[in-house]
Amino acid sequence: MEKRVALELRGRNPSQVKELNLDNCRSTNVVGLTDEYTNLEILSLNNVGLTSLKGFPTLPKLRKLELSDNRISNGLNFLNGCKKLTHLNFSGNKIKDLETLKPLEEFKNLKNLDLFNNDVTMIEDYRNKVFALHPALKYLDGLDKEDREAEDSDAEEEDEMNGNNESEEDGSEVEEEEDDDEDDGEVSLSAVYNENLEEESSEGSLYSGSEEEEDDDDEEIDAEHKSKLDEEDADGEPEESTRGKKRKHDDDEEN
Repeated sequence: MEKRVALELRGRNPSQVKELNLDNCRSTNVVGLTDEYTNLEILSLNNVGLTSLKGFPTLPKLRKLELSDNRISNGLNFLNGCKKLTHLNFSGNKIKDLETLKPLEEFKNLKNLDLFNNDVTMIEDYRNKVFALHPALKYLDGLDKEDREAEDSDAEEEDEMNGNNESEEDGSEVEEEEDDDEDDGEVSLSAVYNENLEEESSEGSLYSGSEEEEDDDDEEIDAEHKSKLDEEDADGEPEESTRGKKRKHDDDEEN
């Protein structure tokens, strides 16, 4: 296990490691892991051959621990340095009674516990007793108290870690967006209203303008007609006077 830990470290400082996978490396005890992994959040030790958790380091930020398919039968108290555990997988081990699970009462954040394929699951009324032992527990062996399947644990844990602050921020953002939408709606309505007014006023001006042009045309026609009549009258007077003079001259000649 020590060589595997060094390999997975990849030259990093232990305090920089947040996730560590040591599946299938062979060891009966936890060795190579130290309290230096202060920021480790996810640790996987599946199918390692562990018979004891003695020497398990203090990992203050560890929230997910995979220990399936080992040979652990007791000693869960050695996990007490991992108070933030939310997900603990002990499936395929050798846990036989509820008394062995009592140290888990210290984990107030534990939401998901898997004991599938352990002898303890054969105890009468096992599920109700385990849920009573750990009131904060939400899922046992992948099912809740009503035997409904567990949701995506990673997404659920992220939501819980984000807390109510993000919800409040999201709510405020939604309110701001709604206010913006309302403002946009008001502006658009007023803009449409103003556009309609402008169109009506422009149409009115065009209409009035055409009427004025028609009136001007009528006045011009009337003026032209009047001038023609005046010209005819003017032309008529000389013709009448000429004819009258001619008749008078003819009469004088006859006399």
